[in-house]
Amino acid sequence: MKLNRIFVDFNNADEEGRIRLIVAGAIRDIKAQGIILVEGLELMLDDHQEFRVKGIVEFSKSENIWVGRIDWNALEPSEMAHQ
Repeated sequence: MKLNRIFVDFNNADEEGRIRLIVAGAIRDIKAQGIILVEGLELMLDDHQEFRVKGIVEFSKSENIWVGRIDWNALEPSEMAHQ
C-alpha cells in the first residue's frame, strides 16, 4: 500500500523527537490530499530535499498539535531530491 506523502521539516521536532505537522507545506499537502489526521495513521514524511521516512501520526497533548513519530535511523533519501 502506498502511503500519502506530506512535506515536513525534520528540524522541527519536539522534545520526544516527533516531527511537528504544522508547517505550511504539511498543512497544504494534508488539505490537498484530503487526509484526516488520526492516531496511528501512517504517512510518508518527506522534506523534498534530502530525506523521507514513514511516520505514525500522534496527537501531542502538551502542544495541542499533530506530530509524526519516526525512527530517525530509518531515514532514506528523498525521491523528490532527484527530480
